[in-house]
Amino acid sequence: MTSRTRQGVFPLCASFCAAVAIIVLLIVNPGATPVYATDMFGELREPGEPFFMAGHRGDRSVAPENTLTALQHAIDSPLDFVETDISRSSDGVPVLFHDRTLKRTTDGVGPLADKTLAELQSLDAGSWYSAAFAGERIPTLAEFLAILAPSDKKALLELKGYWSIDELAVVTTLIDDAGVSNRVIFMSFNLGSLSSAAALAPAIPRLAILRALPDDPVTYARSFGVIGVVTASKLLAARPTLIDDMHVAGLGVLLYTLNSEETWEHARSLGVDGIITDRPSNLDAWLASTAPGT
Repeated sequence: MTSRTRQGVFPLCASFCAAVAIIVLLIVNPGATPVYATDMFGELREPGEPFFMAGHRGDRSVAPENTLTALQHAIDSPLDFVETDISRSSDGVPVLFHDRTLKRTTDGVGPLADKTLAELQSLDAGSWYSAAFAGERIPTLAEFLAILAPSDKKALLELKGYWSIDELAVVTTLIDDAGVSNRVIFMSFNLGSLSSAAALAPAIPRLAILRALPDDPVTYARSFGVIGVVTASKLLAARPTLIDDMHVAGLGVLLYTLNSEETWEHARSLGVDGIITDRPSNLDAWLASTAPGT
């Protein structure tokens, strides 16, 4: 099978596997307590109501993305959620890193998945951003959970690429050990990873990240057992009833990655439930300055 064929077949397989996983979950664990969007987001928003904020890869406006410094800044801020990316080292350790390759944000080269944890943590993940952050390292998920646990913040954990149940079990064990299973949400573009999460840890809620909207987003969300979707604001222009339809069904809508006052105002006018931003401090100040009565 060629790589092109594999790429075409895998989304179909992932969709089928995700649907099967949800069916199996209901059969094997019918007593699993359902988690709803309101459990994680509070009441779903009406147009004009303020959304919750999630710091994209921590607070990228003050420190290099997905480093402990950026993540700690986000945790210490007024943000509701911290967003980060989970990838795997070649020896199976969950680490926080966005790109497939190392070049953009470290002094390393090649695919991250080809490096052991020791090799990854020998890299400089801060100098690309500023000399002040020379020596910053690629953190492990365990290190992040250790600073998340004492806080009251929640985390959006994006699963990069495909995670099997066995691979994801390492992640869920770390989450359980840290005592934060009620404060994290898995999200992914990859339906196979969402199916693994549904089968392995049904009590941890999930979000589907969408580059394109399905014909029936409500049925799609229910089919894959997610509490909502994360998508781009430009896609909502072609589907003006999406947010109302999702909210009537008890499902949430988040937007990524909004960094200007114009996009924040538009998102608020739509009634989205949350946004992911690279500029959390600016957004917090903007929300405060534009709140009713100020």
